Amino acid sequence: MSTDPLIDRLATDLRPVRRRTPWRDATILLALGVIEIACVLTLGLMRPDLSHAVQTPSFWWKTGSLAVIAAVGGATTLLSLDPTRSPRRGLRIVGMLALAALALGWLVDVVQVDPAGFWRRIDPAHGIVCARKIVEMSLPAVLALGLLARRGAPVDARGTAWAVGVTAAAFGALAFALACPFDDPLYLAVWYSVACGVVTLATRLILPILTRW
Repeated sequence: MSTDPLIDRLATDLRPVRRRTPWRDATILLALGVIEIACVLTLGLMRPDLSHAVQTPSFWWKTGSLAVIAAVGGATTLLSLDPTRSPRRGLRIVGMLALAALALGWLVDVVQVDPAGFWRRIDPAHGIVCARKIVEMSLPAVLALGLLARRGAPVDARGTAWAVGVTAAAFGALAFALACPFDDPLYLAVWYSVACGVVTLATRLILPILTRW
């Protein structure tokens, strides 16, 4: 039996699409990060003591760690949209970077000794608010990366969803870091990890359902 009629019927509704390139997608992702940080600046959300904060090791540990994780996570996500690439190796690297960041934060905490007690340092009342804001600021990146993933052809949908979640969470946390007035390494390790974990897990559960590669 000839399959030509079947192929013709299947191809009837096909439309040409613009060829995607990692460089174009990376430019879109970078532009999104710049826009979000610009919004923090223009809306007056920048922390008022920024000139003092940049003199502390914890501020650079916070922003530097998030920037590196966002960059590696973003590269992992974009590369995974190619059907010949898997995100697993990149995800392992991101996991090691996160552990290294926590270890470095412990060293920073040793340098910046704070005699306050544990509960006072993590300050749950403010910590929950910070975590919520990080989640909110991660949503634009989740949406943008989700759309890029929908246009791609990942062979590992779950791995790509993990990568999207990690990258979006790091982007949101990095943007919020410029407005967050807290630099205590313990506080940051607890609440930033909670917020990023929520974004990553939610993205992993929801994105494969919405995209249906």
